[in-house]
Amino acid sequence: MSRDDRGASGAPLALLAYVLWGLLTLYWKAVGDFNPVDLIGWRIVASAAVLAAVCAARGAIPAVASTLREPRSLLDVAATSLFLTVNWSTYVWAVVEGHVVEAALGYFISPILTTVIGVVVLRERLSGVQRAAVSLAGAGLLVLTLAYGRVPWIALAIAGSWCAYGYLKKRTPLAPLEGLAAEIAVLFLPALALVAIRWGAADGVPATASGTEWILVLLAGLVTAGPLLLFGAASQRTPLTVLGPMQYVVPTVAFLIGWLGFGEEVTRAKFTGFGLIWACLALVLASFVRGQRAATAARAAGSSPPPPA
Repeated sequence: MSRDDRGASGAPLALLAYVLWGLLTLYWKAVGDFNPVDLIGWRIVASAAVLAAVCAARGAIPAVASTLREPRSLLDVAATSLFLTVNWSTYVWAVVEGHVVEAALGYFISPILTTVIGVVVLRERLSGVQRAAVSLAGAGLLVLTLAYGRVPWIALAIAGSWCAYGYLKKRTPLAPLEGLAAEIAVLFLPALALVAIRWGAADGVPATASGTEWILVLLAGLVTAGPLLLFGAASQRTPLTVLGPMQYVVPTVAFLIGWLGFGEEVTRAKFTGFGLIWACLALVLASFVRGQRAATAARAAGSSPPPPA
């Protein structure tokens, strides 16, 4: 199979994973009557069960166990686990408490914050287009801050924890499945203790869940691991240059659900702020497409591609 064919076969899987991630907003709303802390505990415990089964089927358990036995690797995994917990917890709390649009904003901000980390921490240089894009995103964030009447801390917590997670993830030399399994393994005992402590609470899942709600709670592991496994399969068949722009499907779906599905208020000022961020993304995407075309033309002509704008 050619590279183009592999990209074509993987893109539908990636799109499905991204759409499912966006639709997870509906899932967390469906179980929104439960305490968000309970939901995080059950999500981790159920995810551990699903990932243990998948790792056993793929023979990945020895690699995970080896990572957890090595002190430096264990420290790295513990750090990524911490930021993953912050990201998951903030997102679930935001959806349950009716802040879907602000949660979506967090995932729009993430790529911009990643760029800032690249410049400040890794000393990477920005092209003219990238500087303009970051300026638009910064202006959008300022407008949204003024529109909310406060700093959008939910969005910043989601974006910051996700970017820190991605940055630290580079230090752990594990494939996506084994890496996630190791992180969930670190979180499993604290999550199990949380579930046990909350088991007898008057507002806990065991005391209040109906039969249907129990099924939904226990599906937390599958709805967490499923898109990740689809994405893992897609990433093996699809170039990152295709996967990257597609990631904005997630916050776009979440934004539309919050606005059109749950009737969250989106004022003109908020639309202006989101519009500036979308303009940033459009600028980056247009620059990327132009660069790809130039690189393709240069390869066809047997010369080096021009530097980015």
